[in-house]
Amino acid sequence: MRSMNDLGNDLYTGKTSFPFVGRRKLWFIIAAILVIGSALVPLFRPIAFSIEFTGGSQFTVNSVTTPDQLLATEAVQSVVPEATTKVATIGEDAIRVQTDQMTDPETRDVTAALAEAYDVDAANVSSSFIGPSWGDSVTRQSLWGLAIFLALTFLILALYFRTWKMSVAAMIGLVDVLVVTIGIYALFGFEISPAAVIGFLTILSYSLYDTTVVFDKVRENTYEDGENSSRTFGESVNLAVNQTLIRSINTTVVAALPTAAILFIGALWLGAQTLTDISLSIFVGTIVAAYSTLFVAAPLYSLLRENEPALKARDARVLEARTAASAAV
Repeated sequence: MRSMNDLGNDLYTGKTSFPFVGRRKLWFIIAAILVIGSALVPLFRPIAFSIEFTGGSQFTVNSVTTPDQLLATEAVQSVVPEATTKVATIGEDAIRVQTDQMTDPETRDVTAALAEAYDVDAANVSSSFIGPSWGDSVTRQSLWGLAIFLALTFLILALYFRTWKMSVAAMIGLVDVLVVTIGIYALFGFEISPAAVIGFLTILSYSLYDTTVVFDKVRENTYEDGENSSRTFGESVNLAVNQTLIRSINTTVVAALPTAAILFIGALWLGAQTLTDISLSIFVGTIVAAYSTLFVAAPLYSLLRENEPALKARDARVLEARTAASAAV
Protein backbone atom coordinates (compact mmCIF):
# COMPACT_ATOMS: atom_id res chain seq x y z
CA MET A 1 0.00 0.00 0.00
CA ARG A 2 1.41 3.38 -1.02
CA SER A 3 2.25 5.96 1.62
CA MET A 4 0.93 9.49 1.48
CA ASN A 5 4.42 10.63 0.49
CA ASP A 6 4.47 8.24 -2.49
CA LEU A 7 1.00 9.38 -3.53
CA GLY A 8 2.10 13.01 -3.30
CA ASN A 9 5.12 12.33 -5.52
CA ASP A 10 2.98 10.50 -8.08
CA LEU A 11 0.44 13.31 -8.14
CA TYR A 12 3.17 15.91 -8.59
CA THR A 13 4.83 14.11 -11.49
CA GLY A 14 1.53 13.22 -13.14
CA LYS A 15 1.99 9.46 -12.73
CA THR A 16 -1.27 9.47 -10.78
CA SER A 17 -3.95 11.97 -11.69
CA PHE A 18 -7.51 12.62 -10.59
CA PRO A 19 -9.76 14.06 -13.35
CA PHE A 20 -10.75 17.36 -11.76
CA VAL A 21 -10.89 19.07 -15.16
CA GLY A 22 -11.67 16.06 -17.33
CA ARG A 23 -14.87 15.26 -15.45
CA ARG A 24 -15.83 18.83 -14.68
CA LYS A 25 -19.36 18.40 -16.05
CA LEU A 26 -20.04 15.88 -13.29
CA TRP A 27 -18.51 18.15 -10.63
CA PHE A 28 -20.48 21.14 -11.92
CA ILE A 29 -23.73 19.16 -11.83
CA ILE A 30 -23.02 18.07 -8.25
CA ALA A 31 -22.09 21.65 -7.29
CA ALA A 32 -25.26 23.00 -8.95
CA ILE A 33 -27.39 20.46 -7.08
CA LEU A 34 -25.76 21.44 -3.78
CA VAL A 35 -26.17 25.17 -4.42
CA ILE A 36 -29.77 24.93 -5.66
CA GLY A 37 -30.65 22.56 -2.83
CA SER A 38 -29.03 24.88 -0.28
CA ALA A 39 -30.88 27.87 -1.74
CA LEU A 40 -34.21 26.00 -1.51
CA VAL A 41 -33.72 24.76 2.06
CA PRO A 42 -34.90 28.06 3.65
CA LEU A 43 -38.21 27.72 1.78
CA PHE A 44 -38.97 24.56 3.76
CA ARG A 45 -36.97 25.26 6.90
CA PRO A 46 -36.47 28.99 7.48
CA ILE A 47 -33.04 30.19 8.56
CA ALA A 48 -32.88 30.72 12.31
CA PHE A 49 -31.38 34.08 13.24
CA SER A 50 -30.14 34.93 16.70
CA ILE A 51 -31.67 37.55 18.94
CA GLU A 52 -29.02 40.05 17.77
CA PHE A 53 -30.69 40.04 14.34
CA THR A 54 -34.35 39.60 15.26
CA GLY A 55 -34.52 41.51 18.54
CA GLY A 56 -36.07 40.22 21.76
CA SER A 57 -35.45 39.78 25.47
CA GLN A 58 -32.59 37.92 27.12
CA PHE A 59 -32.28 36.64 30.68
CA THR A 60 -29.19 35.23 32.38
CA VAL A 61 -29.51 33.18 35.55
CA ASN A 62 -26.26 32.94 37.51
CA SER A 63 -25.13 30.67 40.37
CA VAL A 64 -27.55 27.87 39.50
CA THR A 65 -26.98 24.49 41.17
CA THR A 66 -29.05 22.48 38.69
CA PRO A 67 -28.61 23.76 35.11
CA ASP A 68 -31.80 22.10 33.87
CA GLN A 69 -32.87 23.95 30.71
CA LEU A 70 -36.46 22.69 30.96
CA LEU A 71 -36.96 24.68 34.16
CA ALA A 72 -36.26 27.89 32.26
CA THR A 73 -38.76 27.11 29.52
CA GLU A 74 -41.44 26.25 32.06
CA ALA A 75 -40.73 29.39 34.07
CA VAL A 76 -41.04 31.69 31.03
CA GLN A 77 -44.18 29.99 29.76
CA SER A 78 -45.78 30.20 33.19
CA VAL A 79 -45.77 33.99 32.65
CA VAL A 80 -46.21 34.13 28.86
CA PRO A 81 -47.74 30.80 27.78
CA GLU A 82 -47.11 31.24 24.05
CA ALA A 83 -43.55 32.58 24.37
CA THR A 84 -40.85 31.10 22.17
CA THR A 85 -37.71 30.38 24.17
CA LYS A 86 -34.15 29.42 23.40
CA VAL A 87 -32.23 28.14 26.41
CA ALA A 88 -28.48 27.52 26.59
CA THR A 89 -26.12 26.51 29.37
CA ILE A 90 -23.19 28.88 29.89
CA GLY A 91 -20.31 27.27 31.73
CA GLU A 92 -21.26 25.15 34.72
CA ASP A 93 -23.53 27.44 36.72
CA ALA A 94 -25.35 29.82 34.38
CA ILE A 95 -28.39 29.64 32.13
CA ARG A 96 -29.13 32.00 29.24
CA VAL A 97 -32.73 32.37 28.11
CA GLN A 98 -33.70 34.23 24.94
CA THR A 99 -37.34 34.99 24.22
CA ASP A 100 -39.60 37.11 22.09
CA GLN A 101 -39.84 40.76 23.04
CA MET A 102 -41.29 41.15 26.54
CA THR A 103 -43.06 44.13 28.07
CA ASP A 104 -41.64 45.62 31.26
CA PRO A 105 -44.22 43.89 33.53
CA GLU A 106 -43.58 40.56 31.74
CA THR A 107 -39.83 41.03 32.13
CA ARG A 108 -40.22 41.54 35.89
CA ASP A 109 -42.50 38.51 36.22
CA VAL A 110 -40.21 36.29 34.14
CA THR A 111 -37.22 37.38 36.22
CA ALA A 112 -39.05 36.41 39.39
CA ALA A 113 -40.21 33.09 37.88
CA LEU A 114 -36.65 32.20 36.81
CA ALA A 115 -35.28 33.07 40.26
CA GLU A 116 -37.89 30.84 41.87
CA ALA A 117 -37.38 27.99 39.39
CA TYR A 118 -33.62 27.84 40.02
CA ASP A 119 -33.87 28.77 43.69
CA VAL A 120 -31.58 31.79 43.42
CA ASP A 121 -31.88 35.38 44.53
CA ALA A 122 -33.57 37.73 42.04
CA ALA A 123 -30.30 39.70 41.91
CA ASN A 124 -28.71 36.70 40.19
CA VAL A 125 -31.11 37.04 37.26
CA SER A 126 -30.19 39.78 34.78
CA SER A 127 -32.30 40.87 31.85
CA SER A 128 -31.59 42.84 28.69
CA PHE A 129 -33.54 43.97 25.66
CA ILE A 130 -32.37 44.08 22.06
CA GLY A 131 -34.56 46.24 19.87
CA PRO A 132 -35.35 45.57 16.20
CA SER A 133 -33.49 48.72 15.09
CA TRP A 134 -30.27 47.36 16.60
CA GLY A 135 -30.90 44.05 14.86
CA ASP A 136 -31.40 45.85 11.55
CA SER A 137 -28.11 47.66 12.09
CA VAL A 138 -26.27 44.38 12.72
CA THR A 139 -27.79 42.85 9.59
CA ARG A 140 -26.91 45.85 7.44
CA GLN A 141 -23.32 45.98 8.70
CA SER A 142 -22.91 42.23 8.12
CA LEU A 143 -24.11 42.53 4.52
CA TRP A 144 -21.86 45.53 3.93
CA GLY A 145 -18.91 43.64 5.35
CA LEU A 146 -19.60 40.70 3.02
CA ALA A 147 -20.02 42.96 -0.03
CA ILE A 148 -16.78 44.86 0.69
CA PHE A 149 -14.92 41.59 1.25
CA LEU A 150 -16.08 40.15 -2.09
CA ALA A 151 -15.34 43.36 -4.00
CA LEU A 152 -11.82 43.68 -2.61
CA THR A 153 -11.22 39.98 -3.23
CA PHE A 154 -12.17 40.30 -6.90
CA LEU A 155 -9.93 43.33 -7.38
CA ILE A 156 -6.90 41.90 -5.57
CA LEU A 157 -7.09 38.57 -7.40
CA ALA A 158 -7.43 40.31 -10.77
CA LEU A 159 -4.33 42.39 -10.04
CA TYR A 160 -2.32 39.50 -8.63
CA PHE A 161 -3.08 36.96 -11.35
CA ARG A 162 -3.37 39.60 -14.13
CA THR A 163 -6.58 38.06 -15.45
CA TRP A 164 -10.18 38.70 -14.49
CA LYS A 165 -11.12 35.11 -15.33
CA MET A 166 -9.27 33.79 -12.31
CA SER A 167 -11.13 36.35 -10.21
CA VAL A 168 -14.46 35.21 -11.62
CA ALA A 169 -13.68 31.54 -10.96
CA ALA A 170 -12.49 32.32 -7.42
CA MET A 171 -15.55 34.48 -6.69
CA ILE A 172 -17.96 31.80 -7.88
CA GLY A 173 -16.11 29.36 -5.65
CA LEU A 174 -16.49 31.72 -2.68
CA VAL A 175 -20.22 32.20 -3.32
CA ASP A 176 -20.56 28.43 -3.61
CA VAL A 177 -18.93 28.03 -0.18
CA LEU A 178 -21.17 30.67 1.37
CA VAL A 179 -24.45 29.35 -0.07
CA VAL A 180 -23.76 25.70 0.79
CA THR A 181 -22.61 26.55 4.32
CA ILE A 182 -25.72 28.65 5.00
CA GLY A 183 -27.85 25.88 3.48
CA ILE A 184 -26.35 23.38 5.92
CA TYR A 185 -27.07 25.80 8.76
CA ALA A 186 -30.72 26.05 7.71
CA LEU A 187 -31.09 22.32 7.09
CA PHE A 188 -29.93 21.32 10.57
CA GLY A 189 -31.56 24.25 12.33
CA PHE A 190 -28.32 25.96 13.36
CA GLU A 191 -28.71 29.58 14.38
CA ILE A 192 -26.95 32.38 12.54
CA SER A 193 -25.50 34.88 14.98
CA PRO A 194 -22.90 37.67 14.69
CA ALA A 195 -20.29 35.11 15.76
CA ALA A 196 -21.42 32.82 12.94
CA VAL A 197 -21.12 35.72 10.47
CA ILE A 198 -17.55 36.26 11.65
CA GLY A 199 -17.02 32.55 11.09
CA PHE A 200 -18.40 32.83 7.55
CA LEU A 201 -15.98 35.63 6.71
CA THR A 202 -13.18 33.58 8.23
CA ILE A 203 -13.89 30.53 6.08
CA LEU A 204 -14.21 32.74 3.00
CA SER A 205 -10.70 33.95 3.77
CA TYR A 206 -9.57 30.34 4.18
CA SER A 207 -11.23 29.39 0.89
CA LEU A 208 -9.53 32.33 -0.79
CA TYR A 209 -6.16 31.19 0.55
CA ASP A 210 -6.69 27.63 -0.68
CA THR A 211 -7.84 28.86 -4.10
CA THR A 212 -4.87 31.23 -4.38
CA VAL A 213 -2.41 28.40 -3.67
CA VAL A 214 -3.98 26.24 -6.39
CA PHE A 215 -4.27 29.10 -8.89
CA ASP A 216 -0.67 30.12 -8.28
CA LYS A 217 0.41 26.62 -9.32
CA VAL A 218 -1.96 26.80 -12.29
CA ARG A 219 -0.36 30.04 -13.41
CA GLU A 220 3.11 28.57 -12.97
CA ASN A 221 2.28 25.50 -15.05
CA THR A 222 0.48 27.32 -17.85
CA TYR A 223 3.20 30.01 -18.03
CA GLU A 224 6.01 27.47 -18.20
CA ASP A 225 4.23 25.35 -20.83
CA GLY A 226 4.47 27.95 -23.56
CA GLU A 227 3.83 27.15 -27.20
CA ASN A 228 5.85 23.92 -27.16
CA SER A 229 3.89 22.24 -24.38
CA SER A 230 2.92 18.60 -24.72
CA ARG A 231 -0.18 19.23 -22.59
CA THR A 232 -3.40 21.00 -23.38
CA PHE A 233 -4.40 23.95 -21.22
CA GLY A 234 -6.97 21.83 -19.38
CA GLU A 235 -4.36 19.16 -18.69
CA SER A 236 -1.96 21.75 -17.29
CA VAL A 237 -4.69 23.06 -14.97
CA ASN A 238 -5.55 19.50 -13.91
CA LEU A 239 -1.88 18.76 -13.19
CA ALA A 240 -1.65 21.88 -11.03
CA VAL A 241 -4.68 20.82 -8.99
CA ASN A 242 -3.23 17.34 -8.49
CA GLN A 243 0.15 18.80 -7.53
CA THR A 244 -1.47 20.87 -4.77
CA LEU A 245 -4.02 18.21 -3.74
CA ILE A 246 -2.05 16.79 -0.81
CA ARG A 247 -1.30 20.30 0.42
CA SER A 248 -5.01 21.20 0.23
CA ILE A 249 -5.95 18.04 2.14
CA ASN A 250 -3.30 18.64 4.80
CA THR A 251 -4.30 22.30 5.17
CA THR A 252 -7.96 21.34 5.53
CA VAL A 253 -7.21 18.67 8.14
CA VAL A 254 -4.93 21.00 10.10
CA ALA A 255 -7.60 23.73 10.02
CA ALA A 256 -10.54 21.43 10.79
CA LEU A 257 -9.06 19.45 13.69
CA PRO A 258 -8.60 22.30 16.21
CA THR A 259 -11.95 23.76 15.19
CA ALA A 260 -13.55 20.35 15.70
CA ALA A 261 -11.91 20.16 19.12
CA ILE A 262 -13.38 23.55 20.06
CA LEU A 263 -16.80 22.55 18.70
CA PHE A 264 -17.19 19.00 19.98
CA ILE A 265 -15.11 19.12 23.14
CA GLY A 266 -15.33 22.74 24.24
CA ALA A 267 -18.84 23.62 23.09
CA LEU A 268 -20.78 20.35 23.15
CA TRP A 269 -19.01 18.37 25.86
CA LEU A 270 -17.77 21.02 28.27
CA GLY A 271 -20.76 23.27 27.67
CA ALA A 272 -19.00 26.39 26.38
CA GLN A 273 -22.00 27.41 24.29
CA THR A 274 -20.54 30.80 23.41
CA LEU A 275 -18.00 29.01 21.19
CA THR A 276 -20.56 27.00 19.24
CA ASP A 277 -21.58 29.55 16.60
CA ILE A 278 -18.15 30.58 15.37
CA SER A 279 -16.55 27.12 15.65
CA LEU A 280 -19.47 25.46 13.85
CA SER A 281 -19.38 27.90 10.92
CA ILE A 282 -15.59 27.54 10.56
CA PHE A 283 -15.72 23.73 10.80
CA VAL A 284 -18.46 23.35 8.18
CA GLY A 285 -17.06 26.08 5.95
CA THR A 286 -13.50 24.69 5.98
CA ILE A 287 -14.67 21.37 4.56
CA VAL A 288 -16.94 23.01 1.99
CA ALA A 289 -14.14 25.41 0.97
CA ALA A 290 -11.74 22.55 0.22
CA TYR A 291 -14.34 20.88 -2.01
CA SER A 292 -15.16 24.14 -3.80
CA THR A 293 -11.55 24.96 -4.66
CA LEU A 294 -10.83 21.55 -6.15
CA PHE A 295 -14.11 20.75 -7.87
CA VAL A 296 -15.50 24.17 -8.77
CA ALA A 297 -12.99 27.03 -8.95
CA ALA A 298 -10.11 25.31 -10.77
CA PRO A 299 -12.20 23.42 -13.38
CA LEU A 300 -14.26 26.57 -13.97
CA TYR A 301 -11.12 28.61 -14.66
CA SER A 302 -10.06 26.03 -17.24
CA LEU A 303 -13.49 26.24 -18.88
CA LEU A 304 -13.37 30.04 -19.02
CA ARG A 305 -10.03 30.09 -20.85
CA GLU A 306 -10.07 27.06 -23.13
CA ASN A 307 -12.06 28.84 -25.83
CA GLU A 308 -9.58 31.69 -26.17
CA PRO A 309 -8.34 31.61 -29.82
CA ALA A 310 -4.65 31.30 -28.95
CA LEU A 311 -5.19 28.52 -26.40
CA LYS A 312 -7.69 26.76 -28.62
CA ALA A 313 -5.18 26.74 -31.51
CA ARG A 314 -2.38 25.50 -29.27
CA ASP A 315 -4.55 22.73 -27.80
CA ALA A 316 -5.46 21.63 -31.34
CA ARG A 317 -1.74 21.40 -32.25
CA VAL A 318 -1.02 19.37 -29.10
CA LEU A 319 -3.83 16.93 -29.83
CA GLU A 320 -2.84 16.68 -33.49
CA ALA A 321 0.79 15.95 -32.62
CA ARG A 322 -0.34 13.37 -30.06
CA THR A 323 -2.53 11.67 -32.64
CA ALA A 324 0.31 11.66 -35.18
CA ALA A 325 2.71 10.15 -32.65
CA SER A 326 0.20 7.41 -31.79
CA ALA A 327 -0.33 6.61 -35.47
CA ALA A 328 3.43 6.39 -36.07
CA VAL A 329 3.76 3.82 -33.32
